[in-house]
Amino acid sequence: MLDHITRALYDLEVHLLYASLVWLSAWALTSIPHFSATAKYWIWVASSINFIVPVGALLDALWAPRLPWASPLGFVNEIGANINSNAALPVLLCVAWLLGSILMWTRLVSRIQPDHRDTEVHQKTGDARRGFFAQGVRVSFASSDQGPAVTGIWRPQILLPDGIDQLLSRPELDAVLIHELTHARRRDNLIRLIHEVGLCVLWFHPMLWISGSRLALYRELSCDESVIRSARGKELVSALAKLVSLRHPSLLQARASSHLSYRLSLLAAVPPRQARHAASTLLMVLFSALLFGGILETVAHTAFCLVAKP
Repeated sequence: MLDHITRALYDLEVHLLYASLVWLSAWALTSIPHFSATAKYWIWVASSINFIVPVGALLDALWAPRLPWASPLGFVNEIGANINSNAALPVLLCVAWLLGSILMWTRLVSRIQPDHRDTEVHQKTGDARRGFFAQGVRVSFASSDQGPAVTGIWRPQILLPDGIDQLLSRPELDAVLIHELTHARRRDNLIRLIHEVGLCVLWFHPMLWISGSRLALYRELSCDESVIRSARGKELVSALAKLVSLRHPSLLQARASSHLSYRLSLLAAVPPRQARHAASTLLMVLFSALLFGGILETVAHTAFCLVAKP
């Protein structure tokens, strides 16, 4: 029993070690200025999923018999052996993890339920006759002070506060819709939920918490890039100014307004040139190579029979 726990802890340690190294490469690459925010967003999505999905373990299960050259990491193996030498320690670690995970699941459910309930209320109180479809995505109005938002996981739709069409001009409203449509088409709510589920499992890892803030930042900046490509950057700037005005202070979601200075600097910049697109592609290729290397190294140090020390 303890040997199985020790092996599971060893595999987890190796997975988290190389996932952390991939995370550091994501941080370094996305810290380089003047690259596409969209490329940086997908780098952070991949880094988050790399923590959550044990790709190395899956490859290990499939290819282990074909990897005779695999060998354990000495210092990680020592940690597993030390844990195994104390019969109570593995059990205590499992109990601590379970308690933390229960608290995180409770936190997640307590956040999802009110959002789901508020969405249903907004949809019922809104004027259905004023709703419309934009590029196949349902757009609804609701009597609420909540800002423009995308609701739903599997069938996302855009929810706009009543009166926003009087507050904003038509070009400004189009810019807001372009931003929200990018969220909806990419299933950003689903990606965010996957990250939150990962936090419930790996709640003890600080890098996954930091990933959440990076995802939130580049999620907004990348949607703003869609607006810039549509030549609506100035309109979105003026729309944001109106949405955070004293008359309507709550129309802009808190998580978006916290990154407002970054967003405005991006919107004020010139549209990306072809050279920047090529550089962003190179950035994605470089990160993909580092991610693949991290997965291979994980497999190389887990695809073997671990023999615990007495």
